[in-house]
Amino acid sequence: MTWRVLVADDEPAARRGVRQLLTAHPDYEIVAECRNGEETLAALDRARPDVVFLDVQMPGLGGFDVIRRRTPERMPVTVFLTAFDQFAVSAFEAEALDYLVKPVTAARFAATLARVARQLAAIRAGAHQSRSDARFVVTTARGATVVHARDIDWIEAADNYARIWTGARSHLIRESLTDLERRVRPLGFVRAHRQALIRLDGVRELKRVGEGELVAVLVSGAEVPIARRRRAAISAALRGAAG
Repeated sequence: MTWRVLVADDEPAARRGVRQLLTAHPDYEIVAECRNGEETLAALDRARPDVVFLDVQMPGLGGFDVIRRRTPERMPVTVFLTAFDQFAVSAFEAEALDYLVKPVTAARFAATLARVARQLAAIRAGAHQSRSDARFVVTTARGATVVHARDIDWIEAADNYARIWTGARSHLIRESLTDLERRVRPLGFVRAHRQALIRLDGVRELKRVGEGELVAVLVSGAEVPIARRRRAAISAALRGAAG
C-alpha cells in the first residue's frame, strides 16, 4: 500500500530535498507540503498523513509547538528535520521516531524510512488486531503464561526489561520500555512519564496530590505519576476517549 506523507518546512529547498529523496521510495506519496505550524495543523486534519517530516524551527509555530497543540497521541509517525543537532533530546522526548539533520544524505534517509516502515507496519497490525486478541507471553516460575493487553493496567521500566502490571500481580518481559511502547501504543497505551506507560481506558481519574503533582488513578487502584510535560496530552487523550 502507499503511505501518505506531509512535509512541513519553511525552506522550499528543504521540502524539495525530501520530495527528491522520496522518489526512490515509491511506497510513500506526498499529500501535503506546509511552510509553517498553522498550515501543518490544518493539513494534519485535511490530508490525514501517515507520516510527517516536521521542521523544528518554522515561523510562528515550530515543530514542537505543533505536537503540543495536536498532542503526541494524535500525531502521525513523526520525523523531525532541522539544521541543528541540539534539539535531538527534545525531539525524542516529544516522541518523534527519528531526527534528521539537514542536509540529509540518501543513506541516512533510507535508514529512517526503514524505521518508519517498521512503525507503520506495527500500527497497521494493531489496527487489525482487537485488544481482546493482543497477547504477550511472559515467563513465570512455572514456565510461561499469556497476558492479554486488555488485562494490563500499566507497564514500567525495569533496567533492560519491562514490568507488566495486571492488578496487584506483575510480570517481567524481556523487552525495553521503548521497544514495548511501539507495540502497545496502537492498543491504547500512552507514556505517563519516562519510566511508565498506562492504558488509557484503565484510568479512573486524574488526581492532584502534594505540591501540584498529578497522578493517574487506575481502575486497579494503582496510582501512576504523570510527568508535567505529559499532562495536557493525557488529559486531551482521555477527553477524546470519553467523547
